[in-house]
Amino acid sequence: MSMATRTDTQSPPPHVADSHDVIRVHGARENNLKDVSIELPKRRLTVFTGVSGSGKSSLVFNTIAAESQRLINETYSAFVQGFMPTLARPEVDVLDGLTTAIVVDQQRMGGDVRSTVGTATDANAMLRILFSRLGQPHIGSPNAFAFNVPSVRASGAVTVERGAGKTVKQTFTRTGGMCPRCEGRGTVSDIDLTQLYDDSKSIAEGAFTIPGWKSDSFWTVRVYAESGFLDPDKPIRDFTEKEMRDFLYREPTKVKVEGVNLTYEGLIPKVQKSFLSKDRTALQPHIRAFVDRAVTFTACPDCGGTRLSEAARSSKIEGISIADACAMQISDLAAWVRDLDEPSVAPLLATLRQTLDSFVEIGLGYLSLDRPSGTLSGGEAQRVKMIRHLGSSLTDTTYVFDEPTTGLHPHDIQRMNDLLRRLRDKGNTVLVVEHKPETIAIADHVVDLGPGAGTAGGAVCFEGTVEGLRASGTITGRHLDDRAALKETVRKPTGTLEIRGATAHNLRDVDVDIPLGVLVVVTGVAGSGKSSLVHGSIPAGAGVVSVDQGAIRGSRRSNPATYTGLLDPIRKAFAKANGVKPALFSANSEGACPDCNGAGVIYTDLAMMAGVATTCEECEGKRFQASVLDHHLGGRDISEVLAMSVTEAEEFFGAGEARTPAAHAILGRLADVGLGYLSLGQPLTTLSGGERQRLKLATHMAEKGGVYVLDEPTAGLHLADVEQLLGLLDRLVDSGKSVIVVEHHQAVMAHADWIIDLGPGAGHDGGRIVFEGTPADLVAARSTVTGEHLAAYVGI
Repeated sequence: MSMATRTDTQSPPPHVADSHDVIRVHGARENNLKDVSIELPKRRLTVFTGVSGSGKSSLVFNTIAAESQRLINETYSAFVQGFMPTLARPEVDVLDGLTTAIVVDQQRMGGDVRSTVGTATDANAMLRILFSRLGQPHIGSPNAFAFNVPSVRASGAVTVERGAGKTVKQTFTRTGGMCPRCEGRGTVSDIDLTQLYDDSKSIAEGAFTIPGWKSDSFWTVRVYAESGFLDPDKPIRDFTEKEMRDFLYREPTKVKVEGVNLTYEGLIPKVQKSFLSKDRTALQPHIRAFVDRAVTFTACPDCGGTRLSEAARSSKIEGISIADACAMQISDLAAWVRDLDEPSVAPLLATLRQTLDSFVEIGLGYLSLDRPSGTLSGGEAQRVKMIRHLGSSLTDTTYVFDEPTTGLHPHDIQRMNDLLRRLRDKGNTVLVVEHKPETIAIADHVVDLGPGAGTAGGAVCFEGTVEGLRASGTITGRHLDDRAALKETVRKPTGTLEIRGATAHNLRDVDVDIPLGVLVVVTGVAGSGKSSLVHGSIPAGAGVVSVDQGAIRGSRRSNPATYTGLLDPIRKAFAKANGVKPALFSANSEGACPDCNGAGVIYTDLAMMAGVATTCEECEGKRFQASVLDHHLGGRDISEVLAMSVTEAEEFFGAGEARTPAAHAILGRLADVGLGYLSLGQPLTTLSGGERQRLKLATHMAEKGGVYVLDEPTAGLHLADVEQLLGLLDRLVDSGKSVIVVEHHQAVMAHADWIIDLGPGAGHDGGRIVFEGTPADLVAARSTVTGEHLAAYVGI
């Protein structure tokens, strides 16, 4: 009896399934990682820190999240995998204990002009169903309220191949909500023909002034010249009425040019398809400049910019049309939906309320559903992607976030921290790449990578608690409690930039004088109108150089040397020293290795399985023909120069036989923004977000302009790099430039000469200037949310 009692009181041995409570990474070597081995606790909040380029994204996104997604894809049939993106297995020896990974990154949303906040989050889909059920008058199915669906009518004979086969007459109609005039874009374009061609020249003489349309090499131009519809040797101003109509408006027609079947199309529809059907923000800078010159966009006169047909706008619920609902601020729309009480659509209303409340909860209540998704900042896009996960019942999932506090005012960071904790408390593993000390402070576990960036990083410097990080002596630990002090003296302005009656987006007839010759910081909560004031209201012709957060577009053939224009003077210097053509020193032109076409690797496509990249045996990954590498400059060949870091190259091209002032100037700018460790030939696709932002800044520093406008330059910057950025801003101002910075980081605010604070809230609660003056006055007044947070930051 006593034996039985003793046996009952013994605790059972732990279940073997409970032993898998860590994600184990062993021997990770992606990008710059140096054989990293760590164990991450599951169902905890782990923050990854380290300087920009230290390997955080390589470990979290390119190793852990990538392998999780690859393994999930492998559970589908080979047929389904053929339609999915192929993912290669990361360079890692062991990855154990993985769970399903949901990646919420900062990639900009939607390059399509018809993509809006509503379409990206499914809120539009629910509204369309709601109006198709309750809207009066009833006009049709949910498609009748969709601005992406055109109305279609067709009739004719249809042969049904069944049994003996039978031909029947059928009619087909589909009612869509698309405005026929603007085709669901909300804007119509008026094209300035003088920007497309010079009518005093003939096509053969190179009349076209469209970027990339060269008369001797571009097939499109040859189609116009050799189509037979036009006289290529006649000046365009002398075209007959028929020739002009064919030239500008002809429908697509098949023609033969040198025995090749091609399609001829009028210039206006051709330009519309080539340039105007794409989102403006997705275009390359020189193409965007051309579009801005050649095209004026105005709200569609038929639909008033709502994108919807007249029928879709006529159907209403309690006096509100779907166009009115989508134009409302989301916080107002959520209140309107909450007041609807209709039992027949109760489940739909409950889901719609939950989605709209999630917008408000995550700090995006100031947006509207008709806002084009391409206009969202990186931080806003990331938070929009979070919305579908907030109400999820999934547990034991790994959520991966890329700097979720980007674009957030200190006032909003606490709210984001609460959301991260909530995801963790539901039993999920939360992995966050972050620089902000407010978010690092809430971590259960910290992994600090470094010690430096690029080849100097890629190792785990610290793993443990936040308190342990503070005491660790790593670069992050030392700078975690850094606080910038308010300036004792501020610079005196040399003039003013006047903005009068600004009404862009939510601005309320704002008048402001921005001082010139000083460092001006524009602050305010997300959605208060900062970007509308700085990017949308500064008068044209003010000599403004704007550096925004738009993504750098480039393939794996692009690198810092090609992006900044550095390769041009280097190629010319090599050509001059060796008496050959500059094109030989381009891996994308005549100097390319013939086996790999200058890629350095040979890609083998394996259908639904991940393609294999092997180093080219002919050039050994150097990308150039062997004969090109026989040419030297200062004792180095072109592949050795591209393998140099910016710091090495700056020294190399600064003196001696290789002295090249043009190249040295560009390298100096790259070093100024803290990119001295980057190698010149590193593919742009491997750069971190912070590195891309600074690369763009270095490129814009060469532009002629007296006023620099920077949009959150601290995004992606480590605490230790913020000090270097402040030094760079000081140097720009001291060299005679005026610098206007849109920023949330308190260190930049404290360093400013003048602060313009917008608010007091977001959306229609913002759009007003609530403070103008020095940082010291803002702290002393404590009259705004920004003032309170800045005072707490500087410890006053």
